[in-house]
Amino acid sequence: MIEVREKPKMVERAFLVGVRMVEESAEFIDSLLDELAELVGTLRIGCVGRTVAKIRESRPRFLLGSGKVEEILQEARDLRADCLVFDAELTPAQQRNWEKATGLCVIDRQEIILDIFSERAQTREAVLQVALARAEHSLPRLKNAWTHLSRQRGGGVAQRGEGEAQIELDSRMVRQRISRLKRELEAVVRHRHTQRKLRERVPLPTAAIVGYTNAGKSTLLNALTGAHVLAEDKLFATLDPTTRQLPLEGGRKILLTDTVGFVQRLPHQLVDAFKATLEEAVVADYLIHVLDASHPEVTRHAETTLSVLKELGAADKHIITVYNKVDQIPLEDRPLRAGKGGSAQEGFGTNGRPDVFYVSARSGQGLGCLASRLDDLIRGSVEVAEFFIPHDRYEIVARLHAAGAVRHEKAKSKGVHIVGSVPERMRETLEPYRVTG
Repeated sequence: MIEVREKPKMVERAFLVGVRMVEESAEFIDSLLDELAELVGTLRIGCVGRTVAKIRESRPRFLLGSGKVEEILQEARDLRADCLVFDAELTPAQQRNWEKATGLCVIDRQEIILDIFSERAQTREAVLQVALARAEHSLPRLKNAWTHLSRQRGGGVAQRGEGEAQIELDSRMVRQRISRLKRELEAVVRHRHTQRKLRERVPLPTAAIVGYTNAGKSTLLNALTGAHVLAEDKLFATLDPTTRQLPLEGGRKILLTDTVGFVQRLPHQLVDAFKATLEEAVVADYLIHVLDASHPEVTRHAETTLSVLKELGAADKHIITVYNKVDQIPLEDRPLRAGKGGSAQEGFGTNGRPDVFYVSARSGQGLGCLASRLDDLIRGSVEVAEFFIPHDRYEIVARLHAAGAVRHEKAKSKGVHIVGSVPERMRETLEPYRVTG
């Protein structure tokens, strides 16, 4: 596999560089650098210092002005940093120029996130998605992988007399790898579609749990369904979607799917590569948007998630907003007080807004109200009707039972008379058997 370059194996001391445009606030850039420090720490690299460069426009050579370049270089040397990590996206040329000027490993936020995803990918789909994103990121940076661009001697009449540059050969190899990865990923996606169709045979409504990374999505899935998905207090603890069934009142059920977390300035390669994973949010009936209520940038995290959902075409879904980790903040600091369905003492509830909940997935507080709301949504989205289903179509009866949609059932000589709710996904199937009049 062709990589951009060999990173030093013992990168241990990173110096962070933030880039602030004139229209951006100092607080916003500081929050981005705090997040970048968490990302770098996830790779077990220590942060020895940080600086912010304020610019009016980007410079083609270094992104920054020459004076700021010298200042950063001196500060990094004084702190004995062995790596510069930029919170801004560097062009391949800028990356090369910085490495030549500093003699240090120079990377940006995109490469940090790619490295984290590479470490965390477990399933075949996630591994392929990460490999595709990395290959697409590497292609324009191949010059940085070679210090020799000497020509190889060709042998046939169809080859160039001077031979081909090594970088041209490598570019072709990477493009071929990208094509192969896309084909393999398409095959995996087709398998996922098959799995989804099998789930849809049992007409259960679905909800995708979405939100900023480390907001507690996996913990919420575990708490509601009794699943055992990896849930740790770190960024991108899990990348692979997991679907579990949640039983509700009255025998109704819903499928909950945990999805990969979002992050500010998520690399576009990853947004594209992970659409197969994130499309669980696109096809779901409902979205459960989980936010870390204890985080100082919770509002900006919400905006980031909604922006990505809009890009995926899922922003028009019915969204339930869940503020998690409220047990970690004082009662007086909670944005809303208890209202409908909550406890005034604990500060949980919706304050008359049925789609905003304050919970602690770890302690279980407030989860009952959330489950009740899901049950209300499902009950309100179905109609109650009568059906007469012949015995030779008993698989339809079985599907209705699996969905918890049967309210009354009576066997007759030629079939089964059922009174029940009509799941949206079964309306077309059930219509021929509807009892009218």
